[in-house]
Amino acid sequence: MEMNKDEQIGFHKGSLATLAKEREEFIKVIQVVESLMQAHIKALKDLGIDLEKEAKEALEKMQKEKKKGLDSRVKP
Repeated sequence: MEMNKDEQIGFHKGSLATLAKEREEFIKVIQVVESLMQAHIKALKDLGIDLEKEAKEALEKMQKEKKKGLDSRVKP
């Protein structure tokens, strides 16, 4: 059964309204997660952990592994 133009317009407008509300809720969840992450970062810094240094070291390690090639990383 085919919808007429007005029904299609209503359907799409309703869908957009629902999706906009879902996006708002998703943003709220992301904000909570970000807040928790910042709290953990602060706690680690207070404990003397340098996350920037660790991230840099991890990146350098990944780059070295990438340069070695796949054959050296695959174990027979």
